[in-house]
Amino acid sequence: MEGQINKKILNAAKWSTITEIVAKLIVPITNMVLARILSPKAFGVVATITMITSFADMFTDAGFQKYLVQHEFKSEEEKNIFTNVAFWSNFIISILLWILIIIFSEELAKSVGNPGLGMVISIACIQLPLTSFSSIQMSIYRRDFDFKTLFLVRVIGICVPVIITIPLAMLGYNYWSIIIGNIVGNFLNAVILTIKSKWKPKYVYRFSVLKEMLSFSMWSLVESISIWLTTWVDTFIIGGVLSSYYLGLYKTSLTTVNGIFGLITASTTPILFSALSRVQDDNKEFNRIFFSMQKVIAYIVIPIAIGIFIYSDVVVKILLGSKWLEVDWLIGIWGLTSGLVIVLGHYSSEVFRAKGKPKLSFIAQVLHLVVLIPTCLIAAKYGFFTLATARAIIRLEAILVNLILIHFIIGISIKNIFTNIKIPLICSIIMGGVGWMICNIYNSLIWGLISIFICMCIYIILLLCISESRNDIHMILDMFKISDKVKRLKTKIRSKKYERKSINNRI
Repeated sequence: MEGQINKKILNAAKWSTITEIVAKLIVPITNMVLARILSPKAFGVVATITMITSFADMFTDAGFQKYLVQHEFKSEEEKNIFTNVAFWSNFIISILLWILIIIFSEELAKSVGNPGLGMVISIACIQLPLTSFSSIQMSIYRRDFDFKTLFLVRVIGICVPVIITIPLAMLGYNYWSIIIGNIVGNFLNAVILTIKSKWKPKYVYRFSVLKEMLSFSMWSLVESISIWLTTWVDTFIIGGVLSSYYLGLYKTSLTTVNGIFGLITASTTPILFSALSRVQDDNKEFNRIFFSMQKVIAYIVIPIAIGIFIYSDVVVKILLGSKWLEVDWLIGIWGLTSGLVIVLGHYSSEVFRAKGKPKLSFIAQVLHLVVLIPTCLIAAKYGFFTLATARAIIRLEAILVNLILIHFIIGISIKNIFTNIKIPLICSIIMGGVGWMICNIYNSLIWGLISIFICMCIYIILLLCISESRNDIHMILDMFKISDKVKRLKTKIRSKKYERKSINNRI
């Protein structure tokens, strides 16, 4: 039994990892193309719609997905009853929310800074019933560790922009190209998942079952709302106070930077959570795993963060195009603070959950919101530059909150957290200083790329000059089994040289 579960977990992990890699490779390329075709205003309109649909989706799901994945059912019949109740509840709530959005569409459009776009919001929100139709199906696949099917669905969703969105954008359909692409993607998800699923919806409904699921899911819903507020409150304020143009500049800049770091966080977060969960009662081993992972991440993330800060104009030219250069400063400061947030605060929630204290994550979100909302409201009065800069810097307060919670409640020393990353931090700062001096010698993209390569070489040389970091690099290579491959390659080269030497001697 245990062997079968382990086999399922390994297979699920394989397909989940492949999915993330494919997504992180294709999505940025798609965004690079769209950023060169569409205006910042178009991205601002789409960001507004995404904000509304993501908020409505929280109430549509109401935590039913997590319940179906985590709950142990007594029989297959009981599981089907709960699944049907969750499906119909999802679908009915989504239809009601869509109707409400249609009725109050113009008011919603005005409140988010897009007056006159009520019809656009109404049409775009057809995604709500489509996503509700597929969300329960996805939870069943996750419960059964069938990530291969989910990989297929995700890849199709990723390819839709290439097939539909980009051609429509080239034909001049502006923000409609993204909206239509999203609707088609969600429709295909619902169709594919329904066709391939063994479970089919039947009209079975019991309010007692709904009550039981809601009692379990309410805390999950509350936590989701807090995360949504942290993610979208700045978007709401910028859309309401400024315009779609500035909102597009803002969200696209953040999405670009988050995409760069996303490959690292998406691939390491589940691994860290799984590892910490297994040793949650062994504090010594728990701390060792946490500090090891933090240091590995620091060696990669901190130099990238400083590099983005110094070479923000190069990042913009490559990923977005020259018409986005007015936000290179935002990409720079968001990249720098992102590095600090990831290394010092991002993984705190995994520590809290691994220790069986998920409420600490909610408390951290609330304590951050208490500072974030007033900061954004006050900064908005002074314009886009002040608001965006303040939003990036105030993220440091979230780091402070997480560090205090992790120190006093979990028992992981703040001093040790900073001491653990001193080598990559110091080496990255030296690298950044050199980069700052040489980046403007020539004002060209080619020189920017050359100077980035010089900075990378300096960073690696600095690490190799320190014995501790040399050992850490060897550990990182061992993690990816790169050192073994290098050794095998060296052995192969030596053996070939020996064979040639032997042949020459015979001759």
